Amino acid sequence: MAQQRHRFLLSSLAVGTAIAAVAIGILAASTGKTWPHEATPTAAMPQGWSYPFSCCSGMDCREVPDKAIVEGARGYEIRATRELIPMSDTRIKQSPDGHFHWCSVAGADDGRTICLFVPPRSF
Repeated sequence: MAQQRHRFLLSSLAVGTAIAAVAIGILAASTGKTWPHEATPTAAMPQGWSYPFSCCSGMDCREVPDKAIVEGARGYEIRATRELIPMSDTRIKQSPDGHFHWCSVAGADDGRTICLFVPPRSF
């Protein structure tokens, strides 16, 4: 009796896991959303790109509008936090798609910067 119950629970768990996996796959395909660590596809990068693990733990990074970051002689200012990131700071990364991407602790709009992806500087 106990063995039959154990088999039933295992088979129920397997069926539930399979249904969840299919549902997640359908949801991901239908929404066009990216997975954690991934930047949204753009014209420059139609397949999107992945944020480095050192910058993003699945919720820390996102694309931000150009007006959210101010480039000045002393570095990049994050407007939301007034944080100044010097140009020589190792948190500054080259943006593969030409857009600003900001990685902050827990993805908070008032969080400390982990990484800042910047577009190529124009001369």
